[in-house]
Amino acid sequence: MRVVGVDTGGTFTDFILFDGRRIRTHKVLSTPDDPSRAVLQGLRDLGATDAEVVHGSTVATNAFLERKGARLTLVTTKGFEDLLEIGRQERGALYDLMWTRPEPLIPRSRRIGVRERIDAKGRVVTPLDVAALRKVRAEHLAVCFLHSYANPAHERAAGRILKGASLSSDVLPEYREYERLSTTVLNAYVAPVVDRYLGRLGRSIPGLRILASDGGAITPASASRRAAQTLLSGPAGGVIAAQALGYGKVIAFDMGGTSTDVCLIDGTAKVTKEGSIGGMPLRVPHFEIHTVGAGGGSMARIDEGGALRVGPESAGATPGPMCYGRGGTRPTVTDANVALGRIDPARFLGGRMPLQRVSMERRFAEGILEVANANMERALRRVSIERGHDPAEFWLVAFGGAGPLHACDLARRLGMKGVIVPRHPGLLSALGMVLADTTVEKSRTVLGRGLPWKDLERQALLEVKGNVERFVEARYRGQSHEIRIPEGASFDDAHRRLHGFTRGEPVEIVNAVVRVTATRPKPRRETLGRGGRRWTGSVDRPALRAGDEVRGPAVVSEDNATCWVERGWRGRVDSYGNIVICQ
Repeated sequence: MRVVGVDTGGTFTDFILFDGRRIRTHKVLSTPDDPSRAVLQGLRDLGATDAEVVHGSTVATNAFLERKGARLTLVTTKGFEDLLEIGRQERGALYDLMWTRPEPLIPRSRRIGVRERIDAKGRVVTPLDVAALRKVRAEHLAVCFLHSYANPAHERAAGRILKGASLSSDVLPEYREYERLSTTVLNAYVAPVVDRYLGRLGRSIPGLRILASDGGAITPASASRRAAQTLLSGPAGGVIAAQALGYGKVIAFDMGGTSTDVCLIDGTAKVTKEGSIGGMPLRVPHFEIHTVGAGGGSMARIDEGGALRVGPESAGATPGPMCYGRGGTRPTVTDANVALGRIDPARFLGGRMPLQRVSMERRFAEGILEVANANMERALRRVSIERGHDPAEFWLVAFGGAGPLHACDLARRLGMKGVIVPRHPGLLSALGMVLADTTVEKSRTVLGRGLPWKDLERQALLEVKGNVERFVEARYRGQSHEIRIPEGASFDDAHRRLHGFTRGEPVEIVNAVVRVTATRPKPRRETLGRGGRRWTGSVDRPALRAGDEVRGPAVVSEDNATCWVERGWRGRVDSYGNIVICQ
């Protein structure tokens, strides 16, 4: 069986092919106007159009960020048409006097209130106004009725009349009406774009699966119906692969061409439902990843006050940084690294894409890297120190095409144990997709009602056959946020581990969750032959062997990334080919 992991980035699209014995790697320039062109080109290059493909897609994310989703109409309970704007009445930036609330995806003129009411116990208070529903005329619809998590009958009836509508009882059958509404609207907004994209790919790739935001691979049909599950899909593959390295406490640091994603992994990565995108709540299971607009293609500029700014605007794949020779005119982080000698232009992408040398004043190039690294340092602090973790206990796993270039400086700033540069760092997210198991998750709010395990398991097993796990999302009575634990586990222990204390209050179960996982064969980690050489200066990574040592300053080049070992740092190659860099 052959499996290909495909990771679409802003600059490159990455491929890892596992044929059951070994892996092959490949990289092509992304095609932002239609990402499927780069995907199909890379598969043809590998001769793998008939292989099983696990794809980490940014199509949903880009459609939302660029506001290129569907023209939506919302159908909701009469009187709740403004909930999308009212929200939780929270300020996104408490001390920013210029902060403005993001524009809702659906204007007031396309929000329709329908008479109906079901109470929190699932009892019908006001029957559904079917006649009003039959008058609704719209191509793309989201339906969210009050308390439909307790009884979805009215939404089911609406779905039969309004064909193709996204129903909140399908997308998120859980209480908290604003979060359920926001997630349902986001789902409906990106679903047509995702459906069209997957349709194009599916016609050419029979064995296609999509990586969900929590690291599980899902079917194209599931991704089309619940497109919100893919809104944070892109970075999840790197988290899976970083976790599989076996180094325990690590922070995954994925710096690509456009953005940087960081995730703390304390043995395992935390999956949460508490999240947002563009200031809008998105309550789907996802890795706790923080993203900043800093990448190799991030462009530098001097602002109105004379300060140097780097990003979030990116040169992307077209025209790309100046050193690509494709017409780029503004300096980028990659150009600064080339100017400082941290990238060997002749060895970029293993020599397949030689770069042009860039003339840049040294202090200006160093300033670009200083600003970019300060931005990424804040992201690393946010997932570690601000959440009660000491960075000194963690390794920084550096990957993405640009991550290993900046890792030593960032690890020093935070006092971390050191840096781990895995094999194939520029393709690690694609490797994580090869490692991903097929999963499906079903949940339901219970709040004092019986636990619907059999019904949830039946729904999940209709989509995937595999190992069944049960979880509950529980809290101390009076709390407003839940902790997910396996059924039967101690809530007190979980609360103490996360927050350092217990409360002695009664525990209430809010949501029941069933997760089904179909495991798949994984690539075995290949070991390297023993070496023992000491290297400095410019090094080709394929020449390194287990036990070799790289002394900084040194540039380690390979066909998918470049690593910069700073002066005073030493990199040791472990038995699996990872470079472990310490001061």
